[in-house]
Amino acid sequence: MMDRKMLRARQLQASKAVLPGHARYRLEVRRCHAELDVFSFTGEERLCAPYCYTIDFTSPTRDIDPAVMLNKSATFILQAPENPEQVRKVHGVITRFNRLTTSADETRYQVCLEPYLALLRHTRRCGIYQHQSVPEIVEKILRERHEFRGQDFLFTLVRDYPKRELVVQWQESDLDFIQRILAAVGIWYCFEMDSRLGIEVVRFGDNQRNYQYDVRLPLRDPAGMNHNDRDSVWDLHVEHQVVTQGVKVRDYNYREAGNDLQYQVARDRDSTVVGEVYRYGDNFLEKGEQIQPQPETAGFYARLHHERNLYQQHRISGKSSSPMLVPGLVLELDGERPAGVGKAGVLIVAMHSSARRDSNYLVSFSGVPYSEVLSYRPALRERPVIAGTVPARVTSNWSNGTYSHIDTTGRYRVKFDFDLDEWPLGGESLWVRLARPYAGKTHGFHWPLIQGTEVAIAFEQGDPDRPYIAHALHDSRHEDPVTLYNYKRNVLRTPANNKLRMDDERGKEHIKLSTEYGGKSQLNLGHLVDGQRPHPNKRGEGFELRTDDWGTIRAGKGLFISADQQVKASGQQLDMATVIEQLETALSIAKSLSQAAEIGQGKPGDCAAQTNLNQTLEGLKKPGILMHAPQGIGIVSPESVRVASGNRSVGVIAGKNVDISALKDITAIGGESVNLFAQKSGMQLFAHQGKLAIQAQDDELSALAKKDIDITSIEGKITLSADREILLSSGGGYIRIKDGNIELGCPGNILLKAANIQKMGAENIHTPSPVLPRGYSGFFTLKDQDSGEILPHRRYRITTGDGQVFEGMSDENGRTVEIHTATPDKLNIEHF
Repeated sequence: MMDRKMLRARQLQASKAVLPGHARYRLEVRRCHAELDVFSFTGEERLCAPYCYTIDFTSPTRDIDPAVMLNKSATFILQAPENPEQVRKVHGVITRFNRLTTSADETRYQVCLEPYLALLRHTRRCGIYQHQSVPEIVEKILRERHEFRGQDFLFTLVRDYPKRELVVQWQESDLDFIQRILAAVGIWYCFEMDSRLGIEVVRFGDNQRNYQYDVRLPLRDPAGMNHNDRDSVWDLHVEHQVVTQGVKVRDYNYREAGNDLQYQVARDRDSTVVGEVYRYGDNFLEKGEQIQPQPETAGFYARLHHERNLYQQHRISGKSSSPMLVPGLVLELDGERPAGVGKAGVLIVAMHSSARRDSNYLVSFSGVPYSEVLSYRPALRERPVIAGTVPARVTSNWSNGTYSHIDTTGRYRVKFDFDLDEWPLGGESLWVRLARPYAGKTHGFHWPLIQGTEVAIAFEQGDPDRPYIAHALHDSRHEDPVTLYNYKRNVLRTPANNKLRMDDERGKEHIKLSTEYGGKSQLNLGHLVDGQRPHPNKRGEGFELRTDDWGTIRAGKGLFISADQQVKASGQQLDMATVIEQLETALSIAKSLSQAAEIGQGKPGDCAAQTNLNQTLEGLKKPGILMHAPQGIGIVSPESVRVASGNRSVGVIAGKNVDISALKDITAIGGESVNLFAQKSGMQLFAHQGKLAIQAQDDELSALAKKDIDITSIEGKITLSADREILLSSGGGYIRIKDGNIELGCPGNILLKAANIQKMGAENIHTPSPVLPRGYSGFFTLKDQDSGEILPHRRYRITTGDGQVFEGMSDENGRTVEIHTATPDKLNIEHF
C-alpha cells in the first residue's frame, strides 16, 4: 500500500502539467447520462465549514431534468490533458441546480457541489442529549439521523471529552448545532477525499498532529514562467495586530457551591499583547488542574479562549497555482519569507479556487503561522438563547406513581414538551432544580411537585443547557383551585387535600386550615361554611378547632382560655385583670369561711394552696391553665368527669351556692378527715329512702347542739347500746347502765307514774357489738437501689396481691400515694 508521502509526491508531480491552460475539469453526476462540459468553476473551502464548488457547464441537452441533478452524488475531477492521472477529486452532492442560458447548440447550467454534511442544514429541530460527550453527540446525529456510515467520518482526537448531563439543541439545524458544540470545546473539522471509496470523509481533530503535512512550494512570482514550471506561491501578505494578553473565566456550580471556579491564563513577556477578557458562565463544573487542565474545566476553556485570541495576532494570505492546497494543510515555503512567516509553514484556514476554459487554475488562501504551542480553534458560534420559558411535565420512575421522583437535594426530572425522543421512566432529563421564593441553609420553602404537573422551564442566562423549574402551571388536565366560581378565595391545597383557604368575600371572610387524616381535622376562623358548592351554607361564626381523631392543646408556659371580649385584638395576650380579681375574691371568701370554721372548732380549708395557685395563674408566671367566662362555664359528659390534684388541694369556691347532685351515689372520701361546716343556716342530712349510717370506726362520735336534740323513730325503735356504759344525765340526775346494773341517782325526787309495777327475776338482753373494719395503709419512698438516692417525680406502678394496680408519679420527696388494703398484703413496686 502506498504511504502518505509517496501519494503526495505522486500527486504533486501530476499537478505540474495542470495549471497553465492545459488543465481539464470534469464533472460526473451519478446516473446522469447527459454530456457535461465544464466551462468554469469557483471553490470556497475553509476549516469547520462545508466546502462549496460552484460549477458552470454546458451540455447539448437542452433541458436537463432537475431531479436528475439535485441531491445526487457527484465528483468534480481536476486532470491534466497530457496525463490521464487525476490530480484531485472533490466528492459531494449536488445541492443547487440552475439553467442559465441556451442557444441552438448548447445550454449552459450551473450546479453547487457540497459535501453530504451540508445537507444537515436542512434538518432543524429541538431536542436533548443526555450523558454523552460532544464527539458522541456528533456521532449519534451523523449515524442515527443522517445515516452516515463509519467510513464517512473519522475522529482523530487527542483528548478524552467528558460526558455531559445535558445538551440541548434549540431551533437549530443539525449542521449549526454540531458546529456550535464542536467549536465550544475547540474541535475543528476538515474534509479528505477517499479515492478508493469515491467519498468525502469528515475528519475531526483537536491538535496539531491532526493537520495535513508534506506539501512544500517555492515562494516566487509566476510572471514570465511557462506552463511546465512547478506550482508556486506568490503575493504573500502578512497582517499583524495587537490582541488580548489574558483571559479570565469564572462560573458557578450549585452542586458544589463552595468551590472556586475561577481560572486565569495570560501570555507574559510579550509587548504586543495587552488587556484581559473576562468570561462568565461557560458552563463548566470543575476548575481543573493548573498545568494540564482536563477537558471542559475552567482551565480548559480559559486556554481555548486564549488560543483563539492569539491566533488573531498574525494573518497570512497569498496565491498559488497548486491544487494540493486544502484547509487544514500546513504549507511549507521555500524562499525568502516575510517576517512573521516561520520555517514551520502556514496552516491554511480558508481558500478560494477558480478556473475557466480560458484561464489557469488559481488559489487565493488565508491562514496563520504554524505553532507547536498553539492549536487552531474554531471561532465560537453564537449560542441560542431561550429568553422565556418552555413547557415541561414533572416525571417519575413509576408510571402511575402518586408523587414525582425527587433526589436527595430536592431536584426533579422533567419531560420537555419539545423533546420528541423516548426515554426510560424517570430518565427524561437531568436533575432540575426548582426555583423557590425562599431558601437557605436550614430553612426554605418547598411544595413538592407531583408527577404530570406542568412546569415552566427557565434557563440560566438563557443557556439551553442550564434549565431550572421557574414555576408550576395549571392546565386543562390539572384545573386551578380558584376559578370564576370561587374567585374571591385564596387557596393552597395539596394533592391529599391538605388545605389552607382564605376567603375574602366582604362580610363572609374566613380562613380554613384542614387535613383529611383522621376523618377530618380543621381550624376554621371567621364566617364558617359547609362544603356545599358553588354556594356554601353558613354554619357558624368565630372559630372552630375540630378533628375526628385525637386532639391536644399544649402550652409549655401556660394556657389562658377566656370568653372575655377583646375588640379587634386591642388588648394584651395575657390581659386577665378581671379574672385575677375574681380569683382574689374567691380566695377571700375561702379565707373568711375557713376562719369561721376554725372559730367554730371545725377544720379550716387549705387556703395556702389556693394562694399559691393564684400566684401561679396571675400572668401565668408558671405553667398553669386558667379558664374564664363572664356568663359561666359548663363541663358536661355522658361518662365520667374528674377533677384531681395529685399533690395539692382542689378548691371549689362559690360566691353563692355549690350544688352537687347525682342520680345515684355521692361519695366523699378523705384520706385523713372529712369536714363539713355551715356558718349561718344550719346543716341538713336526709336519706329519703334507705338507711342512714354514721360511724366513727376508730374514735369517738360526738353530737352537740346548743338547743334541743330530737331523735325519733316513726315506725321502728331506737336502740342505744354501749359495750361499757350508758350514762343519761340532766340537772344532776342520772341513769347509769354498766356491767349489767342500772343505777338511778338524782338530787331530787324519783317519780314513777305507772298503772302497775312488777318485780320479776333477773333477765338480760344480748346486743352484739358490730365488728368495725380495720384495714391497712401506708405510703412508700422511691429510692435508687444502687445509690440509695431518693427519686422525686418518678413514674411508678404498685400492684397488690389481689391484682389491683396503682400508678402515679412520686412527689418532691420521692413518696407515692398512700395505699390501702383490707388485709396485710405483699406489694410489687416498680418505677420508671
